[in-house]
Amino acid sequence: MKRNIYLLYAMAFLQGMVFYGAIATLYRQAQGVTIFQITLIESISYALCIALEVPWGVVADRIGYKRTMVVCCWLYFLSKIVFWQATGFGGFLVERVLLSVVVAGLSGVDTSILYLSAGPEHSQHVFGVYNSLGMAGLLAASAVYTLFIGENYRLAALLTVFSYGAAALLSLALAEVHPTPEKAEAREPFAATLRATLAAPGLLVFLIAVGLLTEVHQTVTVFLNQLQYERCGMNSTAIGGAFIAATLLGLCGVWSAAVTRRTGAKRAARLFCLVPALACAVLAFTDRALLSVGSIWLLQLSNSLFQPFQAQLQNRQVRTQNRATALSIHAMIIDGMAIIGNLAFGALAQWDLRLAFVFGAAAGLMALVLLGYWWRRTNLV
Repeated sequence: MKRNIYLLYAMAFLQGMVFYGAIATLYRQAQGVTIFQITLIESISYALCIALEVPWGVVADRIGYKRTMVVCCWLYFLSKIVFWQATGFGGFLVERVLLSVVVAGLSGVDTSILYLSAGPEHSQHVFGVYNSLGMAGLLAASAVYTLFIGENYRLAALLTVFSYGAAALLSLALAEVHPTPEKAEAREPFAATLRATLAAPGLLVFLIAVGLLTEVHQTVTVFLNQLQYERCGMNSTAIGGAFIAATLLGLCGVWSAAVTRRTGAKRAARLFCLVPALACAVLAFTDRALLSVGSIWLLQLSNSLFQPFQAQLQNRQVRTQNRATALSIHAMIIDGMAIIGNLAFGALAQWDLRLAFVFGAAAGLMALVLLGYWWRRTNLV
C-alpha cells in the first residue's frame, strides 16, 4: 500500500510537469485559437467527461483500479503527443476529446487508490501531498520554461510528452487495492449505487459548491490570468516569474489538514469561498500588475488548501462498495457546473475581461451560501 502512495506521488510530479503551463493560453492563440474557442473546447471536454464518468466508474469497479490507471495514463501520454502537433481549433479539440476520456477514467480512481492505501485517518494529508507534488512538477517545468525555453512553444510541448511518457511507465508498477471480479461475488447494481450516492444528505449542493470554486480557480489561474497580465503591461519574463511563484503556492496543499484542524472545518470552508470571491473582485477593478499578481496568488493558495479538504469530504460521503462509480457520479455534477461556468467565463471574457472576474466573485459567494446549507444538513464538518 505504501508503494502505491509513493508511485502515485511520483506520477503526480511527472504529470504536473506541463512545460507550456505558463503560456497555455498564449500557446493556443499562437496556433490560431481564440479565447472563446479555448473555453468552448473546455466546455465540450466537460460535457464528454459527464457522458463518460459513470461508464468509466463502472468499468473501474469491474476491472480494478490498477488496470484503469494504466489505460488512462497511456492515453494521457497520447493526448500530449496530439497537443504537441495540434494546430487550429480542430487539433486542440481532438486533444481535448482524448483528455476527456482520460479525466473521466481517472476520476475517483487515483483518489480511491490513495484513500484505500492510506486509510481514512491519513487521507487528507496524503491528498495534500499528492496535489502538492503535482504543483511541484509544474513548478520545475515552469522554471525550465522561463530559464531555457522562452518563446519556443513547440519545445515546451515536446518536453511535456516525455514527462507524461515516464508517468505512464510508472503506472505499470501499481498494486491493486480493489477486489477483482473473481474475489467479489456479489457486485452492487448501478441503480443501487446511484441511489446510495444521491441519498447522502445535502450532497448535491456540496458538489455544486465544489464545482463553482474549482472552476473559478481553473479558469482564472490557467487562462484568464495571462490576459490580465497582458492587460497590466507585463512582459513574457514577468508572466513566467509570476506563474512560478503561483505554482510555489500550489505546494501549500500539504498543509491543508493542519490548517483545517487549526481554524476548524467550518471556518476553513468559509475562507475557501470568500478568498476567491475577494481575489476576483480585485482583478475586476484593477489594471495594476502588483494587485493582479497578488490576487492570482491568493486564489492559488486558497485552492491548494481547499482541494485536499473537499476530496476527503467527498470520500467520506461515499456509501457504497463501488467507490469509483460513486465518485464518478460526484464528478458528473461537478463537471456540469464547470460547463456552465466555463461558457460564462469565456463569453464574458470575450466581451470584457472585467465582467468575467465579476462573475468569478459572484460564484465564490454562491458557493459560500451552498456550503452553509450543506453543513446544516450534515455533521461532517
